[in-house]
Amino acid sequence: MLQAAIISKPLKPELAGILRDLIAWLEARHYNYLLDPDSATYVSGVNPIPRVDLPKHKPNLVIVLGGDGTLLAAARAFARTTTPILSINLGSLGFLTEIPLSELYATLEAWCDNCAEIEVRSMMRAEIIRDGRLVKQWDALNDVVVAKGTIARMGDYSVEIDQQAVATFRADGIIVSTPTGSTAYNLAANGPIVMPSVNAMLVTPICPHLLTIRPIVVPGESTVCVEVVGVPNEIYLTVDGQEAVQLKLGDRVRCQRSDAAVRLLRHRPNGLFSVLRSKLKWGER
Repeated sequence: MLQAAIISKPLKPELAGILRDLIAWLEARHYNYLLDPDSATYVSGVNPIPRVDLPKHKPNLVIVLGGDGTLLAAARAFARTTTPILSINLGSLGFLTEIPLSELYATLEAWCDNCAEIEVRSMMRAEIIRDGRLVKQWDALNDVVVAKGTIARMGDYSVEIDQQAVATFRADGIIVSTPTGSTAYNLAANGPIVMPSVNAMLVTPICPHLLTIRPIVVPGESTVCVEVVGVPNEIYLTVDGQEAVQLKLGDRVRCQRSDAAVRLLRHRPNGLFSVLRSKLKWGER
């Protein structure tokens, strides 16, 4: 039987009606449905499945109801699968979740008719190396950030690209981003916008204490290493703005292109610049 997994943004009361109608639509087309805990809050008599366990059930489709943060969490959960993700914008900006609620069923119909577009987005593998050993690893769709905690003092970082020393400098932190993440924290830190189809990674310092330090775009096959060489108080590695772990002096964060990818289901191709104009008011005076 066909299955659809549903992942929802927490604390959205309007989901009660949205999920009721969506489940009815799925059942009418002989789809079984799987709900994460946030979705199951609004549906009685359903056993929720933790997000990390949803891929084990091998759904044919993932439906994300929320904003970009909800999509990022779903993307990491399904990174090692080929399951397409249909993301519906219930958030404020919705740069990645660009499909409005009004187009939910038209997009689902296109999926059923094999007429929908699938856009493949590359991901980045981030690893913490401590005392020469791999401590932890993640797949990120947007970015990984090495930055200070609450204290106002800057940290000291050393950057290597393909085992070549780039610079050691003081800054608030460093962003290593995918092309998809170029319009997220990277953009706010004055990094470049890169089209999602470009095979690249971006290295962007956050408020560096050197006028000569600037963002760098490197080939997608490169290996970027950021080492913590001076700790003011607390330094954290943050993955997609959602998962965080405290780093120690001498820790190295190694970033490479992942062999995992995210498949985003679209009713029709939209294009980066169309999204920039509509979401970020690109080019307006």
